[in-house]
Amino acid sequence: MNFFKRVLSTIVGLIIFVALCFLILFFMLFANASSANDLISVKKNTVLELDLSQPIDDYGGRFDYSKVPFFPDEPEYDGLFDIIDAINQAMNDDRIKGISIKNNSIVAGMAQTKALRDALLSFKESGKFIVSYSDFYSQKDYYLNSVADTIYLNPVGALDFKGLAMERMYYKDFQEKYGVKMEVVRHGKYKSAVEGYLSQEMSDANREQISVFLQSIWDEMRKEISASRNISSDELNTLADELAGRTATKALNAKLIDKIGYEDEFEAGIQHAMGKNTLVNRMDIYEYATYTGNLRAYDSSTDKIAVIYAQGEIMYTEGDENTIGQVVMSEAFKEARENPKVKAVVLRVNSPGGSALASELIWREIELTKRTKPVIVSMGDLAASGGYYISCNADKIFAEPNTITGSIGVFGTIPNIHELAEDLGINAEQVGTNKNSVDYSIFEPLSDEQRALIKEGIEDVYDLFTQRVADGRGMTQEAVDEIAQGRVWTGNDAVKIGLVDEIGGLDMALQAAASAAEISNYQILELPVYKKDLQSIINQYTNGFVQTKEDILKEELGDKNYQLLQKMKRLSQMKGPQLLLPYEIEIR
Repeated sequence: MNFFKRVLSTIVGLIIFVALCFLILFFMLFANASSANDLISVKKNTVLELDLSQPIDDYGGRFDYSKVPFFPDEPEYDGLFDIIDAINQAMNDDRIKGISIKNNSIVAGMAQTKALRDALLSFKESGKFIVSYSDFYSQKDYYLNSVADTIYLNPVGALDFKGLAMERMYYKDFQEKYGVKMEVVRHGKYKSAVEGYLSQEMSDANREQISVFLQSIWDEMRKEISASRNISSDELNTLADELAGRTATKALNAKLIDKIGYEDEFEAGIQHAMGKNTLVNRMDIYEYATYTGNLRAYDSSTDKIAVIYAQGEIMYTEGDENTIGQVVMSEAFKEARENPKVKAVVLRVNSPGGSALASELIWREIELTKRTKPVIVSMGDLAASGGYYISCNADKIFAEPNTITGSIGVFGTIPNIHELAEDLGINAEQVGTNKNSVDYSIFEPLSDEQRALIKEGIEDVYDLFTQRVADGRGMTQEAVDEIAQGRVWTGNDAVKIGLVDEIGGLDMALQAAASAAEISNYQILELPVYKKDLQSIINQYTNGFVQTKEDILKEELGDKNYQLLQKMKRLSQMKGPQLLLPYEIEIR
């Protein structure tokens, strides 16, 4: 059945591919005929509909289609700060009366969710309404939606409110059973990205740091929900312990929600709030974000602040909208430095880290830029390890309370299948001209000499990392080492130990940049600009029509096993010392 499904999907994909080629050509020829704002109109008595079920990046992206003639070179207005700007603009738009959040399953990090929540809180305080409905609220959904004036829950729905948790996987016994292992060298007792390959259970140091930052994030969530729902923080803890939101009736009795009702009753409530005879118009938040984004593009301010987005894993590569490469970052900083209208730079970091070499090259670009213009860092969900490396050299650092940062440590991993090869009757022999001419082989155990050389490289990078932090933060290297060792901190705790200057979002970072540059009116220039060719455009438009190798693997292995395979693949592809977050943050 799967074979025929794949053949059919491929045939359908080819047909659609040909059709899309003609459609794309047609679109490219006529897309520049009118701007997006000519097609978008905002009617009076409009309610914005907030749907955040698609993954949210900080940066929607600017793209260079110069290699594709006639294709419109326009930015995407679907990033986190496009949404936030749209909410902020809606506060002063008399045509916008309120915001509706319906069945929202937010796919965003904790710091991103807080930034959105802060924008919604400001919108609400302006006197306009926010209403929320869902069949089921996850904890993150409820954290965001708790800001609403009225919260509806389906009569047979549920609210997940139980406290935060994380799960880590350990593979030591698996490696010994199958003869496939990862050789690991690291510096930092908290640098536990590789702990799963060395042990079958969690270390005390790792358990300590996870407990501390989970509690810090939970405390911040409870504080904000408490203010919005008028329930004490201690009582919220009790409600979490008792799973008081597990049914609609219990959630209502606990005052976690305001009304039990169906979606049609929720819609009737909006109509009642707007007036029985009022025609209520609806508008998607992304459509309104495009409208406000194009208004910003016509801003007449001559001074600019460049906002450079570093989102994704840091890799020694060109980079794109999903990965931080030293090539596109170098081009972005160079453009900001050489543009006389750019008076300051804000670096928005949302990264777990990655390649030490790429991190150092990006650090150098920040160093060059600081010589002529202020550089301020705004941390998002993650600014850890390599993400902190590229942040520490800024003139000032802002983080959200629940930002994950720090993780100042280094590790290296090398796959080894010596035991498996022996079991299968495989023997590899090496011949070389010099003592060290033969490189490491996955078919041979890591020798003491090889381990010592790798350890030396790890120690050198750790020494440079801690020195970079010491110089950037005005600390001694010894003081940095005490709070380093790969330890992860939240934004709140990072302020206390000197890794971050202030708690605040991108808006505060922009204010600090404007103050440092001594300007008041300015336009934002978003960077990097990602280069696109025809093949990447076709891949984008044909996504999902043709089954790729990845699609087939997902189908056969299942999502969870496929993610595990991808994680092991990424680790095996890492070259050189790595400055990476100890683990993937998935808070439940």
